[in-house]
Amino acid sequence: MAASGIKPDILECCAKDLAESLGNWQQYLKSEKNVSRHTLRAYAGDLSQFITFLAHHKARAINISDVSGANLNDFRSWMSRQTINGRANASRARTLSGLKNFLSWMDKQGIAHNAAIKSVRTPKMPRKLPRPLPESQTFNILTQSGDGGDWVDLRNRALFTLLYGCGLRIDEALGLDIVDLPRDGFLRVVGKGRKERQVPVLPMVITAIDLYRAACPYAETSTRPLFVGEKNGKRLHQGVAQKTMRDLRRLLGLPETATPHALRHSFASHLLQNGANLREIQELLGHASLSTTQRYTDVNAAEMLAIYKKAHPRA
Repeated sequence: MAASGIKPDILECCAKDLAESLGNWQQYLKSEKNVSRHTLRAYAGDLSQFITFLAHHKARAINISDVSGANLNDFRSWMSRQTINGRANASRARTLSGLKNFLSWMDKQGIAHNAAIKSVRTPKMPRKLPRPLPESQTFNILTQSGDGGDWVDLRNRALFTLLYGCGLRIDEALGLDIVDLPRDGFLRVVGKGRKERQVPVLPMVITAIDLYRAACPYAETSTRPLFVGEKNGKRLHQGVAQKTMRDLRRLLGLPETATPHALRHSFASHLLQNGANLREIQELLGHASLSTTQRYTDVNAAEMLAIYKKAHPRA
């Protein structure tokens, strides 16, 4: 049995029943929960770490009974080991989330039950605010990214214009195929958890994409990726887009917070500044919870306070 994402050396730490359950759990995450490949890989890594820790502690391959019988001290020791190894609170919180997900799935399937895991506290997470860019910096990025004039420059401009104009995540944009091009002024986006949403498309976005498509040397088919790499014509890798943004950052003297994802943050923040309400922004971004979208109100409040302190003669 091969569990996708679980390394072979980790499976050696598992008895047959646990290895089989790991494989079935990952199939459930992929097929029924529709988690992204990034989440699937992260959860697999999280379970691998716990299994390795428990197997080392017991000096043998572990089975389902060992996992269901793990007590509060076992979980605390595992979390402490991660702290000693220098893992940040965010990483430890995600690792614990992956383990809880697996144990919850086993419980619902009637495979095993572990009551102790509910007593393990999630590490406190600092409230991180989005880091949008000012409008002037955002417009500079969109202008300068296509300045070279060749099809690669036009591709970069089209990609960054799409991220900012529609508020897409980078993987959502790079996952688009030719068949997904906007129709009737709207773009169908498949986001986290395979959830679909309709996003209105500005004329500037359509123009940027059309210019790139006209210059792109690779033949179009309905199944061809919209954004392709320079050398092979296959789907553009996220790392290439990130490197392009780093180069622009140096060229324009922008802060390190200027990333492809910052264009999505800028989209939301600029909409809020210009009168859009939170519910509308939530729908456009595809957030499952309004509390996630509310972070942008904190950003604007912080910016307003900074301007006030700088400008008011008595501040």
